[in-house]
Amino acid sequence: MTIKNNIDELSFFLSQSHDCSYFPDRQAKSLFTSDSTPLTTEQYSKLNALGFRRSGDYVYRPHCESCNECTPARVPVHKFEFSRTQKRTFKHNQDLQSKLVPIQFEQEHYQLYERYINARHADGSMFPATPEQYQDFILYPYPFAHLVEFRLKQRLIAIALIDILVDGLSAVYSFFDPKEEKRSLGSFIILWQIEEAKRRKLSYVYLGYWLKNCQKMSYKAKYRPIELRYFDNWRQVKLID
Repeated sequence: MTIKNNIDELSFFLSQSHDCSYFPDRQAKSLFTSDSTPLTTEQYSKLNALGFRRSGDYVYRPHCESCNECTPARVPVHKFEFSRTQKRTFKHNQDLQSKLVPIQFEQEHYQLYERYINARHADGSMFPATPEQYQDFILYPYPFAHLVEFRLKQRLIAIALIDILVDGLSAVYSFFDPKEEKRSLGSFIILWQIEEAKRRKLSYVYLGYWLKNCQKMSYKAKYRPIELRYFDNWRQVKLID
């Protein structure tokens, strides 16, 4: 099997119109890679910097005809400054142990995912959680994909799915114990990735898409400074959270 190293060699296709995940009154389209050979870390790093994301094995970028709300966002980690709230959140979770683990099915991981989906996303498309859905979404074995466990002593309370790329970390997904709401684990996991990118001497943490008119994406404005990709260029911007 030949592994392609240049993104110019990749093939892409445009999806049919489908319901938008963010705005229920809109239709959306996505541009997908369609190659049967697995992406290399170098390839996906280039695609990620061009605004592509992934969900399981699907690598895509929104390509809507009449809407450009989905704006790629990233944090330049060496410029990042903790807010007072973020400092408290980070300090409050210093009793957690983090560990990089392989992309493979573990019953303990799935049970945490199931509790999280059932408690936090019972009204969404991911409910109800199933082992098959979990495997397809979380465990696709790209060479750049990794799981990070967060434990309180021996108890698993959070997992982050991250992609370790040439220029940064990509925050793919995270899930955690719904009973640990006071820890603000969603925020902590992003802060942990910012510190981990610094430790690895990487430049960015990619946060996916920021949407101006979507409340559930507004949290990304809290990580400052932040860069958005407008008209094929990354620009540092000021956002109101």
